[in-house]
Order: sequence, then structure tokens, then C-alpha cells
Amino acid sequence: MLIHPWDAPHEDTEWQTWLAAHDFGQLAVNGLPGEPPCVQPLHFAYDADRAEVVTHLARPNPLWAALQADPQVLLSVVDDYVYVPGPWQAAPGTPAEHGVPTSFYAAVQLRCTAHVVDDPAEKADLLNRQLGHFQPAGGSAPATPDGPPYGRMLPGIRGLRLEVTDVRAKFKYAGQKPEEIQDRIAAALARRHGPHDSAAREHLLHRRNP
Repeated sequence: MLIHPWDAPHEDTEWQTWLAAHDFGQLAVNGLPGEPPCVQPLHFAYDADRAEVVTHLARPNPLWAALQADPQVLLSVVDDYVYVPGPWQAAPGTPAEHGVPTSFYAAVQLRCTAHVVDDPAEKADLLNRQLGHFQPAGGSAPATPDGPPYGRMLPGIRGLRLEVTDVRAKFKYAGQKPEEIQDRIAAALARRHGPHDSAAREHLLHRRNP
């Protein structure tokens, strides 16, 4: 992922705060020789204190063989993306039709070392950590190695602990443009008010006044 200086996080708390509100991404695993990469969409729970991600997948998932061959993986999370029409970006004093369209988006990529979890007690603990993240109000029985309802289901899944070894983050929101163009884009996003437009506008305005 290309990250220009003006698209980089102003500080670590920017990507950390953003990632804390995003828990669905794509896990990319190097494919076996002659095969393309494996890419698995999944929910996950990121534990900033432990610098790790926890998740689980069905035991028949074809990803496991590739993961065993190479545990170095990448978890990619992308959101707050919008299409920016060319006229919005036209330089001052030039025809609107000469503006170049682009995309805005936020992205965090976590490079990780994957650790497969097969021990029943450890899998139950991993599931409870996920439940604590996604259902903080409770409502579901805790997972135990031998109790209902999850005990009998544990053999059908394998857990994953992803040890985070590097983070790359990008917030592409016209950071290199003069304020006149940024103001025009912000106003246009507010008028359009489509999916993600409000979030993109918030990023644009926040990042120019760090």
C-alpha cells in the first residue's frame, strides 16, 4: 500500500481509534506454491494491550494448509471510502472538467504472525474474548470446553491468534490539496450525503487541523 506523507496518520492514536471502531476485514494468507493468495473475510477482535487479533474459522476452511506453510499474514481493514468526481478537485482558475477524479478511503493493514489454536480450553477462552468484544452486554452463554451450547461445536472450528508485528495505516483525504479545494470537496460531500460521505468529510476536516 502506497502511503504518501500527507496520507500517513498524524499519530498512532489516529489509526488506533479508527481500528477500535472497525472489526471486520480480510485476512490475506500466502498461497501454496502455484496458487494465488487466500483471502478470507472475517470478524475479528483487536486487543491493543496485547497487540494481537483473535478470531476463528471453520475447520474445513481451505486456508489452513496455506497458513501452516507460511504463518506470516496480513489483515486488511478498509472503510469510509467515497468516489470524488473530477470537478470537485479542479485547481483554482482551471476548467472544472479538467479536475481529476479520485478515491478517498481509510485503511489499516496489520502484519501478523498467525498462531493456530486447537486446544479446547484455549478455543473457549478465545471465543469468550470475541463475545466480550461483540456482545459486551452479554446475552449468550459463555463458551466452555464441555458445556452447552458451544462445547460440542468446538471440534468444528479452529482458533487464530494473530500476533501483530507491524502496522501500516493510510487516510487518503486530500491532505495535499490547498484549503480552497478541500473546502469545495467538504461542501460537495455534505450536499451529496451518500454512503460514507459524512465519515469522509469528517476525516478531511479533522486531518487538516491536527
